[in-house]
Amino acid sequence: MGLDGKNAIESGRTALGIEFGSTRIKAVLIDEDHGVLAIGNHDWENQLVNNIWTYSLDAIWNGLQDCYQDLAAQVKKQYGTEIRTLGSIGFSAMMHGYMAFDKNGELLVPFRTWRNTITQEASEKLTALFDYHIPQRWSIAHLYQAILNGEEHVGNVDFFTTLAGYIHWQLSGEKVLGVGEASGMFPIDIETKDFNRRMTAQFDELVADKNFAWKLGDIMPKVLVSGDRGGTLTEAGAKLLDVTGTLQAGIPMCPPEGDAGTGMVATNSVAQRTGNISAGTSVFAMAVLEKDLSKSYDALDLVTTPDGSLVAMVHCNNCTSDLNAWVNIFKEFQESMGQKVDMNELYGTLYRKALEGDADCGGLLAYGYFSGEHVTGFEEGRPLFVRTPDAKFNLANFMRVNLFTALGAIKIGMDILFKQEHVTLDELLGHGGLFKTEGVGQKVVAAAVNVPVSVMKTAGEGGAWGIAVLANYMMKKGADESLSDYLGNRVFAGEESVRMEPDAKDVEGFEAFIERYKKGLAIERAAVDILAVEKTDRAV
Repeated sequence: MGLDGKNAIESGRTALGIEFGSTRIKAVLIDEDHGVLAIGNHDWENQLVNNIWTYSLDAIWNGLQDCYQDLAAQVKKQYGTEIRTLGSIGFSAMMHGYMAFDKNGELLVPFRTWRNTITQEASEKLTALFDYHIPQRWSIAHLYQAILNGEEHVGNVDFFTTLAGYIHWQLSGEKVLGVGEASGMFPIDIETKDFNRRMTAQFDELVADKNFAWKLGDIMPKVLVSGDRGGTLTEAGAKLLDVTGTLQAGIPMCPPEGDAGTGMVATNSVAQRTGNISAGTSVFAMAVLEKDLSKSYDALDLVTTPDGSLVAMVHCNNCTSDLNAWVNIFKEFQESMGQKVDMNELYGTLYRKALEGDADCGGLLAYGYFSGEHVTGFEEGRPLFVRTPDAKFNLANFMRVNLFTALGAIKIGMDILFKQEHVTLDELLGHGGLFKTEGVGQKVVAAAVNVPVSVMKTAGEGGAWGIAVLANYMMKKGADESLSDYLGNRVFAGEESVRMEPDAKDVEGFEAFIERYKKGLAIERAAVDILAVEKTDRAV
């Protein structure tokens, strides 16, 4: 790779992807075959300013520049050369949020991130108006909440966008967004792959009495799909990205995307009837739909793939935190017995033990609610374990119920898709900490959703790699080559994965467990109501 990598870098046969995550900005440089040449990182944290979660403009630009310099230093160290040009560039970032600008391009209020839950009134009113679920973190919910609040800046809005859209605009001069990211600003019409015109008109009518100088369609970005050209790196943009002035202008840029879309690319989950599930501290599942849903559901967010297919997303706050806490109890026990603890071995042993349990966990019940859970209607959570005296209380069932309950809320959300909307999926691709012990998390997820679950043998480099792949796709796709074909034929061809079919007995057992789980939510409610948490003790 050394000499080939150096040649690729010096001749510009590369693609660069940079993604702004919640805690890390990551740059991934890839070659024409999508292999990773070098990686750069910059760690950052959001700030709570006047009760708004935000990142300052200085933090954004200093972070981007430091991340790029880290990448450039890695290239210099590994290949003894500098990055003067690139084949293409793409930017992605945490989805949604609100960045509003006046006609001079000045930011009107600090960036409001996805993490803020300050738009409930707007979310509820827009959901009712459109008959389409509008989550609190969507850009349109932030704009309308600002209107409801009577915020002075709203009359001066000339353009509003997301973090990815802002960075792309500053580097290219183009006010555009990839359709996946755009679907977190405002609902998308999947036929036109553009903002929904009916709903845009409804919004304009809703705020007509305010007499703003703008119409909604005029202040939103232009929507592009994967493969479209998103502009080129300007002279000013090149200097913003590379403060040393080494990087040249004129590099093609793909449409900016959100981290959900780049995650779909990185897991080869953009084709219809496929999906992915990420299970760790929190858990979310995405299913690429063949058609629109019959109605809106509070438990389901609708976004799109980077090429414009509709995606239903279920996001739950709680997954493995309580499971990890129980594993730590066993770690303490081992240490108290004077035994040396290998955490990988401990996790593996306990997870595998769960496979020996009764299909329905022997009548045991648990809730791993460290925090509230929107899908089941909880604003706060209380981790809970409960059983009847005659339940089969042994280690296998105890571990099994804690694995099952980690997927309880996501199961309820996914059941809306499968049982009420009759959605069919051919495969779910699993990634995240739950899948580290081979065969266990995979088997439990397959039981929960009754869909084959595959896990890739090699972990990718995540969304930053995903947006680099989209940048490559823009330059290399054939006239009739869809994104899913490109990924299947050129990117993931030969990629080894392990596929597991649902076991009928496990599926039946999970169904019995979930009925117990739903009935037992009254116990969780009582725990929330009775067991108070001191506000000073709660993590921010």
